[in-house]
Amino acid sequence: MSVFPSSRRGFVAGSAGLLGAAISAGARPAHAAPAIEPFHGLHQAGIATPPQGFTSFAVFDVTAGTRGALQALLQRWTAAAAQMASGEAPDAADRDDAPGLPPARLTLTFGFGAGLFEKDGRDRFGLRARRPASLIDLPPFAGDALEPARTGGDISVQACAEDPQTAFHAVRRLARIAAGDARIRWAQAGFLSPRGAGTPRNLLGFKDGTQNVNVADPFALDTFVWSGLEGPAAMRGGTYLVARRIRLAVERWDAVVVSEQERIIGRRKMSGAPAGGEREFEAERFDRRDADGRLAIAADAHVRLASYDGSGARILRRGYSYEDGGVGGYEAGLLFMAYQKDPRSGFVKMFGRMAGSDRLMPFTTHVGSGVFAVPPGVAAGGWVGEALIG
Repeated sequence: MSVFPSSRRGFVAGSAGLLGAAISAGARPAHAAPAIEPFHGLHQAGIATPPQGFTSFAVFDVTAGTRGALQALLQRWTAAAAQMASGEAPDAADRDDAPGLPPARLTLTFGFGAGLFEKDGRDRFGLRARRPASLIDLPPFAGDALEPARTGGDISVQACAEDPQTAFHAVRRLARIAAGDARIRWAQAGFLSPRGAGTPRNLLGFKDGTQNVNVADPFALDTFVWSGLEGPAAMRGGTYLVARRIRLAVERWDAVVVSEQERIIGRRKMSGAPAGGEREFEAERFDRRDADGRLAIAADAHVRLASYDGSGARILRRGYSYEDGGVGGYEAGLLFMAYQKDPRSGFVKMFGRMAGSDRLMPFTTHVGSGVFAVPPGVAAGGWVGEALIG
């Protein structure tokens, strides 16, 4: 359910917080979904696609020595991705480590990092001049604790499916196909709340994804997500991904009383309504005050600082929660995935406003990061990134 109607007026309000675990309408659709999501199309699948329950995300470092080898790898990956998404059995020559897995609405979304265009000052594949201006290196933010092993990388792959093994196997198969030409730099699995439960809750227990870019609204997508005439022709119909692995201090959060949690977030925990409001999907009123004269949504509340202020800082979140066990405490958090027309006017502007000021930040640690140019979709017979890399 989205608060954004299909009219242009629907864009002037709404929050785009970092802790969203869903896209568009918030919840995964309660109706029966088709088992197969089309691979070919104007845009890559897995961006404006209604969210699946599970993800397997991986960032690869390319080890191929020539541009021809890189192109051949992308061609092999495209063929395998289309095959897996369609549910077809692999070729007899390709070993299948998990025969019989359902396609389960599998999507595979590919992105290219800055290192593919230039790395350590070297024009590795003759692509330096083709690097899109929007494919930036993120500036440092207050509170970052980025781990080098989980930062950067050449190619991102986000597999999403309604079955966790289907998503994992898809990335695993691509890694096997890439042997000798690319290797996994870092990977992360994630999950969403069950379908039919309304807006998903993040691991802090709050509904998140109440307001987001409406993927059913082509104008919204063209305005905030898809690259257009302002960018290079090879990226038209594509987008840019900012991926962040955000560790959450869940034990410390659990020690905070609910009323204070609500003030930190700026929403009610049970209903999801904005502070001072009654219904989840009503617009935030940032001028509203409580009985003591205080702002109902505090000046440093997460919702206020993450809100869309009309400046263009708007992103399409497609994040997933993760839980990786831990020693002496949980290793849990959010795999934050934000698709946008331009990170300079999207994530950088929004998060720059939040970093160091948002009262939620002491409970979050950004440990992984990457920016990727996500090329447009693939036509039958083509391969992903052909116009940009070919």
